[in-house]
Amino acid sequence: MDAAASLASWATLLADRTRAGFCLALLDGRAWTVGELARHAGVAMSTASEHADRLVDGGLLVQRRQGRHRYLQLAGPQVAELIETVAAAGKPAPAPPVASLSAAHRRRNLAFARTCYDHLAGFVGVAIADAMVANGFVSRAHGLALTPRGVGWFGALGIPLGRPGRRPVLRECLDWTERRSHLAGSAPAALCAYALEVGWIVRIGSDRAVRVTPAGIAALEDQLGVVIGAGTGSPAAAPAAPAAARHR
Repeated sequence: MDAAASLASWATLLADRTRAGFCLALLDGRAWTVGELARHAGVAMSTASEHADRLVDGGLLVQRRQGRHRYLQLAGPQVAELIETVAAAGKPAPAPPVASLSAAHRRRNLAFARTCYDHLAGFVGVAIADAMVANGFVSRAHGLALTPRGVGWFGALGIPLGRPGRRPVLRECLDWTERRSHLAGSAPAALCAYALEVGWIVRIGSDRAVRVTPAGIAALEDQLGVVIGAGTGSPAAAPAAPAAARHR
């Protein structure tokens, strides 16, 4: 298959609203059953199964069977990057009317803090990216790079970065709600996993949204200078002065 045919085939897969919805839901990095995807998209099981087959055959999803269930996930971080980039690059569609208070909360929670496959996105993700640059942990001087100071910060927290591999340590990922970049790659993925492990953030239900806990609010301010309104679930201000400057 030539490059043009390959691109057209991929575009066709995402041109359907149900299949696009499946891919966006799977940006939470977890495995979903076909039934869960069907309920999420509001379609019949038979319809969801047909769409899932097309996405697997097209290489966007992978599947595994466990008992009578079929679990689906994005095929990897490269696919997650593709989905998030396409979602952010498109012309913003008018937000649909909010039909309930719970829907309004869900929309606000997703915009505030969520996972983008295996790293943090939304206001909190972008604020962390800005703060890492402000604190000298990340440099954009000669391309995006983790500085020695940044490596030391990860080490001080006890976050293993692992050996360099095919996946970049850092890359910019355009945030579809903030319209600015948050950080993706192996280092931000390790930071997100650590934040979940130590309870800085917790997942909200089965969605991609996460909540920053009181411990996380304190840690983000202490470690990075990111100020979040305690108890409000919303930003209090832009990232504060670099944490390193306050610790001198």
